[in-house]
Amino acid sequence: MSIKFSFTNDRFSLDKLCLPSRHYYFKMCENYIKLLNIGEGIFPKDRVKTAFTLSNSNLIITTESATKIYPSKKEYGINSINIDLKNSNLEFINDELILYKDSKYIQTFRLNFDEESTFFYTDILTDGRSFENFDFSSMLIKNSFYENKKLEYLEKFEVTGDSLKNYIKRKSSQNQIFAKMYIKTKNNDEFLNLLHSNEFESFTYSCEKRIIIGVISSNSMYELKNSMFSIWELYRKNLNKKAFVLGKQ
Repeated sequence: MSIKFSFTNDRFSLDKLCLPSRHYYFKMCENYIKLLNIGEGIFPKDRVKTAFTLSNSNLIITTESATKIYPSKKEYGINSINIDLKNSNLEFINDELILYKDSKYIQTFRLNFDEESTFFYTDILTDGRSFENFDFSSMLIKNSFYENKKLEYLEKFEVTGDSLKNYIKRKSSQNQIFAKMYIKTKNNDEFLNLLHSNEFESFTYSCEKRIIIGVISSNSMYELKNSMFSIWELYRKNLNKKAFVLGKQ
C-alpha cells in the first residue's frame, strides 16, 4: 500500500497510488488532502508508505480517521512517511493512533526541509480501545528531521504497553492520551514565547533551535484535541492565516 505525490507551485501531481491506499484532494482556499490509505487499519505484515514533496507550495494534510493497529503474534505492521519541503508550508494533522491488545507497530517518519520552509506536525497516542489500557506488545518509532539533508533532530525508541503503564503509575497521572508536536516557524523564538505565554509550557527547542518540540497530555480526547487545535491556530496566526476547519471536528 503506498501513495506518492507532489505539489509544485501549488499544483498537484499524483505520482503513484497502490490500492487500498486512497486520498481525497480538496482544492479549496488552500490545498487540503485527507489520507485514507489503511482500509480498516494496519494489520501484521502491512507496509504503508506515504511520500510527497512540496515546492513553493502550501498543504494541509490529515488522516480520515484514527489509525488502528491490529493484534499480531509475530509480525509488525509498518507505516513509513517521507516528506521533502522546499520553500513551502506543511500542516500535517494526524488523528489518534489506537494500538489494539497484542499489536506490534513500527513507524518511520522522515522530513527534510530548507530554511525557508515551515511546518506543523503532530502525532496522538491513546491507551487503546475503551476496554484496553496500553495492552499492545511493542511500538518502535524513528522520527528524523533534516534541514537541507543535515540531521537536526532524531528520536528513536521502542516502548511496550507494560512500560507505559508502569510509567504512568509511577507518575500518579490520570492522563493517558498524549500528543506530540513538531513545529518550525519563520521565527521560532517568537513562537516559543507565544506558546509559553498561552500556558503551553512543555515546549522546547531541538539541538540547533531549528524546531520546536512539545508534548501535551489529557485523560479526555476532546480536551486534548481542543488544546492541539488551539496551538495549531496560533501557528496559523503566526503565518497570517485564518483558522482552518478540517471538516471532522
